[in-house]
Amino acid sequence: MNIFVILISLFVALVILIPLLEKYQSKMGLDGATKYAKYIWPLVMISLVVQLIYVLVR
Repeated sequence: MNIFVILISLFVALVILIPLLEKYQSKMGLDGATKYAKYIWPLVMISLVVQLIYVLVR
């Protein structure tokens, strides 16, 4: 059951994000992409820590 919730949420996110990315792609150049790229690794690390805590508590 959990896999269906995850798949549905990913599908909905893609349906929402793809049109937004296509709309604002021309406005955000390389400078904008590098500005947001510095937040990706900390967010990945936070999500890994949260998943680890979730697995340990469960």
